[in-house]
Amino acid sequence: MSDSDLKGGAWRVAPSRYAASREVEFALPARPASQYLAMRDGCRIAIDVWLPEGATGPLPAVLILTPYYRRFAVAPGSDADAIPNAGKFIRYLVPRGYAVVVVDVRGTGASFGTRDSFRSPKEREDSREITDWVVAQPWSDGRVGATGISYPGAASDFLASTGHPAVRAIAPLFAVWDTYADNYYPGGILLKELARSYDALMVAMDHDRRDLLKNYVYYANPDLRGPHPVDEDADGTLLAQAIHEHLGNFRQPDFMGEFRFREEPLPYDPGFSSASFSPYSVSPGIRPDVAVMATSGWMDGAGYANGAISRFLTLRENPVHLLLGPWDHGARCNVSPWRDGVTPEFDLLAALLRFFDEYLMGRDTGLRGEARVHYFALHAEEWRSAEAWPPVVETERLVLAADSSLALEPGEAGSDEMRADFAAGTGNGTRYERIAGINSTVYHADWAEKSANMLSWTSAPLAASQELAGHGVAELWITSSEPDASIFVYLSEVEADGTVRYVTEGLLRALHRKESPAPQAYRATWPFRSFRREDAAPLVPGEATRIRIPLLPTAWRFSTGSRIRLSIAGADADHCVQVPHGRPPVLAVLRGGERSSALELPLT
Repeated sequence: MSDSDLKGGAWRVAPSRYAASREVEFALPARPASQYLAMRDGCRIAIDVWLPEGATGPLPAVLILTPYYRRFAVAPGSDADAIPNAGKFIRYLVPRGYAVVVVDVRGTGASFGTRDSFRSPKEREDSREITDWVVAQPWSDGRVGATGISYPGAASDFLASTGHPAVRAIAPLFAVWDTYADNYYPGGILLKELARSYDALMVAMDHDRRDLLKNYVYYANPDLRGPHPVDEDADGTLLAQAIHEHLGNFRQPDFMGEFRFREEPLPYDPGFSSASFSPYSVSPGIRPDVAVMATSGWMDGAGYANGAISRFLTLRENPVHLLLGPWDHGARCNVSPWRDGVTPEFDLLAALLRFFDEYLMGRDTGLRGEARVHYFALHAEEWRSAEAWPPVVETERLVLAADSSLALEPGEAGSDEMRADFAAGTGNGTRYERIAGINSTVYHADWAEKSANMLSWTSAPLAASQELAGHGVAELWITSSEPDASIFVYLSEVEADGTVRYVTEGLLRALHRKESPAPQAYRATWPFRSFRREDAAPLVPGEATRIRIPLLPTAWRFSTGSRIRLSIAGADADHCVQVPHGRPPVLAVLRGGERSSALELPLT
């Protein structure tokens, strides 16, 4: 089955149908105009300006602020794609009447400067100045939007947070709201492999190490020759100087290792913490009239879907549209086990065009009359619509029972025990690979094998199909032999023929088990943790403790005759650090009696 927007009738006018009737009036120029802009501190930022050929009137502009090269230099005579990252937006939006301005953020590409942070606050101030320049151009109509996937998506949040009056609409695609919890420390546990692999990618790009960059399938074409110089730098002298400055950029494993607790300042800079590079922290600056298209996928990294949902919940005074599809990071894959093919058929660019046409260009597209939430139900293979999140409010409670079963009623008190296996992992076909720059196209294909050695509880066969939509929660009563532990919980479907399918997961470091109300800048409908030092508390070994772990959101139909399975592990050696180091804890999960562990699922 495909992820076509015609599946399920969730739209009054599906994005693809809107795009089919939308005129394409202009041509794409062969190359952009390119130049340096000097920032407040003198740092020179490289930009490309793509203008529609044939357009005579002022134009709305879309900004893309990227660390992944605004444009590559290409070997003479080669047909290699010089704009593999921003190209899809340029080629689609420019002929439809938008100016697209693509920026190498400071310390990357052809821009000067060094990167002092992942999503540095300096970049936010740069985006404000760049917008000043855009609206001062004779081709500008004074209206600015922003978009991009992942890093550029979060940059669009930062731009809007400046409160610049020209910014009317942003489309953060597959972008975090909180870099700590959504990206590098899900559940308070550092993703060590992500930090390592992202660092390797950025060294390859920032240092113009083409010998390393060829290891990434997106940039493997040998005709790609590093960042493209700006027009004024005909011989590449300025580019060489800029790249030399990049050698002073931060290194991701060292940098992320500084942020063991959310919002705890650096020891050398009391004003800098994980909040400094997270969009939520500056979101109060987003004017309520700025429209937002928050987009993610069910297999989008460690928590990007949570980021999109929280963006939707937090900016409740804004016109916000939430789109959640059967995709991995960037919608490079349709991740459904029931897909027809790997490449998504959903026309994401059509949805983006309709959004910008409505809120940036000022057309009447009918978008304001559509539901605010659209999400794809896996196995049902249909799109659903809703006016709010969560789409399903009521939950069904399954309790952990004897004989490794999930039941409707708790039985006698007991427990099941395991020792964390620090050598065990979830492999290399998981939700984490794509955000690490790895070209993964198949997800959890070996899940039956990977989950076989976990502690598991399984329900009776379902008498009728049931559809999950939202966040499940594992409510566990545990004891631990150590004062800390990582707890990984996995939800699976065991089909009637024995096939075991991964559905979703959640993870939490026990040190961060204390729940707190979600702050105004990060609204949540699932159990929230501050991950701050003052809320952290070691376990008391041997003492029973109640811990609620939210599962990452999904929409999934369980078939008639299938069984629901909850599995627990104490490590994921392929992606996460050990907790505690070198001390694999013995964990006992209590069931029955007054301390009955359970699984709560929003099922219909």
